[in-house]
Amino acid sequence: MPKTSNTDYDDDGLETLKRYKPRSLDELASRTKFSKKEIQLIYQGFKQECPSGIVNEETFKHIYGQFFPFADTSSYARLVFATFDLRSSGCVTFEDFLICLSTLCRGSIEDRLRWIFTLYDTKKSGKITKDDFHVIVCAVYALLGNVASPCCDLETIREHTTTVFQRFDKSHQGYITMEDFMSFCLNDTNIIQSIDVLRTIV
Repeated sequence: MPKTSNTDYDDDGLETLKRYKPRSLDELASRTKFSKKEIQLIYQGFKQECPSGIVNEETFKHIYGQFFPFADTSSYARLVFATFDLRSSGCVTFEDFLICLSTLCRGSIEDRLRWIFTLYDTKKSGKITKDDFHVIVCAVYALLGNVASPCCDLETIREHTTTVFQRFDKSHQGYITMEDFMSFCLNDTNIIQSIDVLRTIV
């Protein structure tokens, strides 16, 4: 099959994805930190898991769960899905997936911190509350599964939530802004080193 002129994807399954009007390969390369060859390879993997060209939340949870077969990944996967669903449409296209993957794998520390803030801001209010932290901590404990046992009890989770939130909320205002979050993380060597692990080569 000849290459499609407006996208350059040498792929039989592109017709489905076309309905969502993806940007051209040149545009995707300019919007991300991936080369054209990398984008084509990532698309091949994306298409294998999602032949329709889009991912809904349930499919995303199923795929995520394959990486953690002995844990409850549904809560954490739902939160991650929300950060990939750039238009809040209930589905993630290849373009959405690629942009977020670029941020996580190739973005600057600041880019990745902004993504993490979005993940923690579960109500999408532009600030992180203690309730938001609690949702994340519960999801992480569920993700750890048996590894967290026997520590995964409600009291431990509440204590962990309070401890972490208080570290960030130094002014005791009851919420954390993006500016507060960035400032705290950028001045914590351990956090920076942990986040830098996300910089991987696809």
